[in-house]
This record gives sequence, C-alpha cells and structure tokens, in this order.
Amino acid sequence: MEENVMMPVDYMGILKRRKMSLILPALIVFLIAALVAVLLPSVYQSSSTLLIEAQEIPEEYVHATVTSFAEQRIQQTNQRIMSSSKLLEIIKEFDLYPELKETWTTDEIIEKMREEIKLKPISAEIVDQQSGRLGAVTIAFTISYEGKQARKVQQVATKMASLFLEEDRRVLSQGAEDASIFLENEKNKLKAQLEEAEKELADFKEKHMNALPELSQVNFQHLNMTENQIDNVNAQIRSLKETKGYLEAQLVSVNPSGSTEDQRLDQLRLTLANLKSKFSDEHPDVIKTKAEIAEIERSVEEAKASGDELKQPDNPAYVTLSAQLASTKSELASFRVQLKELYREQEDYRNRMAVAPMVEGEYNTIMSDVRSIQAKHDDLMLKLMESRVAHGLQKEQKGERFTLIDPARLPEKPFKPNRIAIVLIGLVLGIGAGVGTASLLEFSDSSVRNAISLSQETSFPVLSSIPEIVTEKDLARRKKKRIAISAGVVALIIGGVTIFHFFIMDLDIFQAKVLRKTDKMMTR
Repeated sequence: MEENVMMPVDYMGILKRRKMSLILPALIVFLIAALVAVLLPSVYQSSSTLLIEAQEIPEEYVHATVTSFAEQRIQQTNQRIMSSSKLLEIIKEFDLYPELKETWTTDEIIEKMREEIKLKPISAEIVDQQSGRLGAVTIAFTISYEGKQARKVQQVATKMASLFLEEDRRVLSQGAEDASIFLENEKNKLKAQLEEAEKELADFKEKHMNALPELSQVNFQHLNMTENQIDNVNAQIRSLKETKGYLEAQLVSVNPSGSTEDQRLDQLRLTLANLKSKFSDEHPDVIKTKAEIAEIERSVEEAKASGDELKQPDNPAYVTLSAQLASTKSELASFRVQLKELYREQEDYRNRMAVAPMVEGEYNTIMSDVRSIQAKHDDLMLKLMESRVAHGLQKEQKGERFTLIDPARLPEKPFKPNRIAIVLIGLVLGIGAGVGTASLLEFSDSSVRNAISLSQETSFPVLSSIPEIVTEKDLARRKKKRIAISAGVVALIIGGVTIFHFFIMDLDIFQAKVLRKTDKMMTR
C-alpha cells in the first residue's frame, strides 16, 4: 500500500472541514483564561528597605560588643519577629484574614502570614581590606508583605520594619548591657579575691617582718656589721682589761696619804688579786692574805670607832690613778653591756637568715597569687570600661545598626496575578486545544473524501467520479452559515478584546483609584 502523502490542498480541506472544531475550543479556552485572569483577586505587595550601617566611630577607639555577622543578625532578628506570638499580635492589630478566621485554625493563619512575609538580602561586591579579595557582602535587606488590601499591606510592611529596628536596637543594647553586668560581677569577685590575698600578704609581712626576701641583703649587711662591731668591742674590752690591770698595779704601789696601814692594806689587796688570778679561794696563801686584810681593816675600823679620823687620800698621783681606774672600769662595764646586745643582735640576724628561704617560698607564692589576681582585675577593668563605652555607643546609635532608608509605600497596582501573562497563556493553550481537537477528529474519521483515497483504500482503480451538485439553495445556506460563523467569531474577538482591555488592563488602575478614594474618605 502506498503511503498517503498529505499535500497543502489536503491541509486546506481539513481546515475547511474542521474550522468549527478548531475555533470553538480555542475560544472556550481563551475565554476561560480571561475569566480566570479577571476573577483572580489582586494581591498587593509593599516593601521596606533597611540599610546595614557600619560603626561611625573607628574601632581602634571603641570596640563594639557585636559578635555576629550582619547576615546572622538579620536571620536571628527575623526569627524573633516571626514568632507566633508577635505575628498573632500583628494579625489582631490590623484585623488580617477575617475571612479565614471561621474556617482556619490560628496556627494555619500564622503560617500563611509567614509565607506572605518575604525577607530578601541585598549584596554588593566589596573588596575586603584585610585580604584584598573581592567578595559579596550584605549591605541592606528588604522586608515585604503580600495581601489583598493595599492599605493593610503597607501598614504591615511598616510595622515589620519598625519591629526589625526595635528588636535590633534592643538586642544590641541588651547585649552591651549584659556584657557590662557580667564584667562588673566578675570584677567584684576578683576585687574580693584581691582584697583577701592582699590581707593575707599583709598578715604574712607582719608575721615575718624581718625575714622578707627584700630584706635579705639588708640582714646580711647588718650581720656583717654586727660581727665587725663585736670584734671591735672585744678588742676594746681586751684593751680596757689591760689598762685596768696596769692601773691597779700602779695604784697599789702608790701611798694615798703616807699611812703605813693604808700602804700595807693596798699591798695586801694587790697581792690577793694576784693570788686569786693564780689560785682558788681555798689556797693557804689566799686565806692568809685575806686574814691579814681583815685584821688591818678591823684595826682601821677600831681607830675610827675610837674617834680617830682617817685622812682622805691627798697624794695627787694616787688620786689620778684612782680616777683613771674608775673610768676604765665604767667603760669596761659599758662595753660588756654593748657586747651582750651585739651578741643578741647577731643571733637575731642569723635566725632571720636561717628562716629566709622558707619565708621567701611562701612569700613568692602569695605574691604570685596577688599579681595574678591583680592582672585579671586590671584586665577586667579595661574590658568593663570598653563595654561601658560600647553600651553608650549603642544607646547613642553610633555603632553598627539597621537604618530604614526606604519606608513601605502604598502599592498603586497589584503585585500579582499577572493577568496579561494568564491571558497570553490562555491564548496559546486555546490555539493548542483547537488544533488538537481538529487533529483528533480528523484522524479518527475514516471517511473517503476523494478518488485517490478510495483507490488507495480498495487497491482498485477509480473509473470515474461524480462531482458534488450544488444548488442555489445550498449556496445560499452556505453563505448564511459563513456569515453567522464570521459574525460569531468577530463578536467573540471583540468581546475578548473588550474584556481584556476593561477588566484586565484597566482593572488594576480602577482598583487603585477606588483604594485611594477609600483612603481619602477614611482620613476625613
């Protein structure tokens, strides 16, 4: 069987036969699309743009307490604002979704509002000052809201922007304040520890006042000086003892007044002194000399008792030697007292030097603790001052912050739906539906339309064909039919264009005009 090849004439014949099947589906689909575009509710969108401003005062002067990047702060603030409690407050404040309150749950309404709130960051290519590389940095962001009522859409978008600004300001200020409070508490704790450590150090110094490490050199020098003084005093004592012995020997040989008894008594006393230096008190010579001295002294006393007065020494040599001897004895007694005191000081300094290593170890441990706590306290004080300055920076709004640069405006035309796109899609789908319907009907029709098709179907040659006999009545009927179809097509096209113009092109403008008039009436 030969393949049935379609010619342009065949396509024209199909078009004539199936024109109604082509036109009607296309018009129906187009009209449905136009009705959908007209009947879909208008959705308005209003947006607020917030700029991320950098800190005004250089960071080398004031360090801010902001520890997160701008993108992180934006998302954190967004999560706080998008909480169910805050969204529910906004819904109640502006009476949103009144048509859904009867059929939807509160959670479903809140979720719908979350979907209609859009947050979009705005980035720019900026060169990093540290690395020198070009990178995308978020410099601003927009927050928008979609809804069916333009005025409420603007109000909600404005409310969301104000919430962003308030929440960011509150978080930054609270962060700086919390940092100050934390550092203040830590500083007070360290201050108490420092006072306790300083008290322990003061008590230790008081207890070991003379054995502190810083006094080791002084104690060593004083010990050397004391030992030198002891040597000097011992030398002086030895010298004074020699002088005393010499004076005593000289004094014995001098008669104070020329009396024989006195001279004998002085001689005996000198002899007794010499004997005592060699023998003990039990030696016979010592006992004999003592007895003679006692006998002479008794005779002198008896002479005094009988009224005879003893004469005062009147020998100048004797008087001079007696004075020198008395002075020497006095100096000798003084040096002995001084030597005793020096020995006591020497023992004291030696004790200090002995306990110095143990005291130094404990002292260094305490001092190390004091220095460590003092360093931490000073560091915390510096950080506390920086935190207070940063807190003031946030309160004065001089640090990194969000700034509203483009407030939400009243939308003049809907954001969606795109009615023109819906109509154009309906037109394309209508044409496709018409072509598909006509093709389906044509290829499902098994009728034979000409002699060639009949010959191909039966494999027999066609001897002759009878042409269609068209009468005047048939021509008139066909003409009326063509006129009716043409009029219907023209009417549908005109109707579609009219609907497209008035209900699609001008519907948004008409709704915006009505909205503006309503706002003016509400303002009045």
